[in-house]
Parts: sequence; C-alpha cells; structure tokens
Amino acid sequence: MHENFFHTLKVYYDDTDSGGVVYHANYLKFLERARTEALFSIGFSNNKVKEDFNSLIVVKSCNIDYKKPSYLEDELTIRSFVKSITKTSFFMNQIITKNKEVIVEAQVHLVFIDKDGKPKKIPDQIYSKFKPYFCDSIKQ
Repeated sequence: MHENFFHTLKVYYDDTDSGGVVYHANYLKFLERARTEALFSIGFSNNKVKEDFNSLIVVKSCNIDYKKPSYLEDELTIRSFVKSITKTSFFMNQIITKNKEVIVEAQVHLVFIDKDGKPKKIPDQIYSKFKPYFCDSIKQ
C-alpha cells in the first residue's frame, strides 16, 4: 500500500467566476500547490531542487476530469500519490474532494529536467524520500 499526501485549502473570491463557481483553470493551481506542499513534506522545495541538483520538476502533461463544481468558501482536500515512476519522471494522481465527495481527478506527468530542458535522472535523495509514496507499479 502506498502513502498519500494531503493538502487542504479554502476557495477564495479570486478563485471563482462571477457566479461564485471555481474557474476551471484554478484547479490546476490548486493541484500545483498540493504538489509543492508534498515536496516540502519530504524536506525539499522547488528552489532546493534547482540549487542542489541543477534540476527543475516540470509538468509534461495533465489529464483532468471535472466531476462536480466547487464554490466560494468551500474547503477542499487534495490527495496526491505517486502512481508510477521511471528514471526521469513520475505520474502523480491527484484527487480533489469536497465533504469527502470527489469533484476532480487528475493524472499529472512530471519530469525532472536540467537547465537546458533535457530530461535528467531523478536524484537518489529525492527518489528515496518519495519511495514510501509510490504505488507498486514502479518502472525502470
């Protein structure tokens, strides 16, 4: 069984459209915040990855399924876990819930790159810290 990262946030006025519904693109921001907090929870940050490993973690692709809306002042929980991994990238599944009901599901393909934008091996220090959060489907 794999572990999960959890991040909770509140929907603010600037997250919504004129009808008080969360604008669809803002879910991507919510997912990014959760991934950033997941990285912090294992002792790293995007700046640390850049400075210590000369790497960036970038989104290669994102598949998102909007199931139900959320509204101004809703409290949302984002559950994130690593679905699979290769030497240079990993897929993270992220599920946004409101009152324990799934409202958004996303699969994000993240890649480690060097300063020239070329794929780079995931540093061992990061890999080992993420390992408890991997599903059983690890690819080499």
